[in-house]
Amino acid sequence: MERHIYERMAEIDRDHWWFVGRRRIVSALIDRFRPAPGPLRILEVGAGTGSNIELLQGFGTVDAIEPDDQARERASLRTGIDIRGGYLPDGVVLEDGAYDLIVLLDVLEHIPEDRASLALLRRKLAPGGRLLLTVPALPSLWSPHDEAHHHQRRYTMKTLEAVTGAAGFRTLHRTHFNSLLLPAVVAVRAVNRLRGKKGGDDDALPSPAVNRLLGRLFGWERHAAVRGLWPLGVSIGLVAEAGGSTR
Repeated sequence: MERHIYERMAEIDRDHWWFVGRRRIVSALIDRFRPAPGPLRILEVGAGTGSNIELLQGFGTVDAIEPDDQARERASLRTGIDIRGGYLPDGVVLEDGAYDLIVLLDVLEHIPEDRASLALLRRKLAPGGRLLLTVPALPSLWSPHDEAHHHQRRYTMKTLEAVTGAAGFRTLHRTHFNSLLLPAVVAVRAVNRLRGKKGGDDDALPSPAVNRLLGRLFGWERHAAVRGLWPLGVSIGLVAEAGGSTR
């Protein structure tokens, strides 16, 4: 991503309703679908500026990868852990069979070779280990936001399961989320298209009252997300385990 996007994320990701709500949903998914009781060995791929690491440390020990040098430095200072560099699928050295849980939170859409990257990560899971993904959903929602964040694609449930399956994973749970706000997102992006609005700077922190309301609304969705109840949403969450051969 562009440097200014990393910088803005670092400024807002502790408090912005979207980051707060997503962490609540991710925490609920790990609680419900963790591969084993007790502390887990976790790998976060694409740690950015480190906003998810504290959450993940609540479930065990965390290793992390982040390809951007300045984001990685900021994340290391913020979290106190040594975060590795490198790009998937060929530029990352990791121990095979080392992790109980591998997490990619809005990362896979940035990677050109998504299947090959997931196939490599599959080999890094311990027996019984699991993969947790969140990705942007609905290609019809493609907007300047996606372009500014250097997304390669938005997924449907079908295309996400196809790529994880081709990489040797078996889906255990899938759900849309950020569903209650989907009508508003569709409307805003339609208006922006009509106006010919360019650029992707739509991550500004709203007023405190609005931010709290949106955070509670989005975070409440965790109760439905762990049950897979949302038929559509701005995002998809998927939990999978190794099963079957790659192709």
